[in-house]
Amino acid sequence: MTKHLSPLAFALALLAQPVLAQDAGFGPLIDAQSLAGARETVDPLILDIRPGKVEDSEKTHFEVGHIPGAVHAPYNLFRGPKENPGALIPEDKLTEVLRSLGVTLDRPTVIVHQGTDQTDFGSAARVYWTLKSSGVSPLAILNGGMNAWQEAKLPVETGPVTPTPSDVTISFSHEWLATTGDVEQIVAGTQPGELIDARTQAFWEGNAKHDAAARPGTLPQSRYFTHSNWFGSDRPALIEPGVVERLAAENGFGQGDQLVSFCNTGHWAATNWFALSELAGIEGVRLYPESMVGWSSAGNEMANVPGPIRNLWNRVTGKY
Repeated sequence: MTKHLSPLAFALALLAQPVLAQDAGFGPLIDAQSLAGARETVDPLILDIRPGKVEDSEKTHFEVGHIPGAVHAPYNLFRGPKENPGALIPEDKLTEVLRSLGVTLDRPTVIVHQGTDQTDFGSAARVYWTLKSSGVSPLAILNGGMNAWQEAKLPVETGPVTPTPSDVTISFSHEWLATTGDVEQIVAGTQPGELIDARTQAFWEGNAKHDAAARPGTLPQSRYFTHSNWFGSDRPALIEPGVVERLAAENGFGQGDQLVSFCNTGHWAATNWFALSELAGIEGVRLYPESMVGWSSAGNEMANVPGPIRNLWNRVTGKY
């Protein structure tokens, strides 16, 4: 039987575990064996965010197999509507969601995604960002997700789980948030900041667009740095030791930088935010959650817009 320790005691208990992270304590990344060890001595809340049902089955991926004691918290609970998936969940609705999952502000919480590839990691990073902004601490992402847990041949449970609700009330912090208004000021030069595009190159160059975006292109003055850079070539679902520190240094990311990470809907961008803020430890990194879907739909200035689309847009709106 596990017991619920304080966050400090939890962190101290993990000091003896080989956690893959910037510190020896809990998070921001934890490997499968370390989480297995932690479950024997402490009581972390494990949120399994895998969505959807198994192919040719009425059962969800969670029901087919999950980490013992985990709670099902599908990713879509933390996402906006179809027309703007990156939009923030209203604070009152987010409070209801976290209560229903049994989340409290001071209980150590681990986020588990499938661990399929680099794109899949973005879901865990976005949930981590949401929980951190909600005041939940300490936090960790299971490096490699459920796939890593199963590859380590660790135990799984099957079937549904009914969470024990909490009475948490959140106050969503804007410390790691960039709004459309903030980005407009950065573009206008009235607020400092460097805009980092986490998408694949085709999106940044204007040769592809998200279905919900009004136009292809990127933010004016943006810099291209795709989210997939942080992952090892041999294990594309894992962030390997030393990769983040090396890449941050090689690309000139460091303390004092005012960085804003964006993509199409705040998914890939959450990975860049997580790597730069939580792993590289750069203070002042913010996520623009609505990203290019929100920006383009508002009719704002774009860069790298293909000529024919740009000319049509100019004729219709008089805007670039």
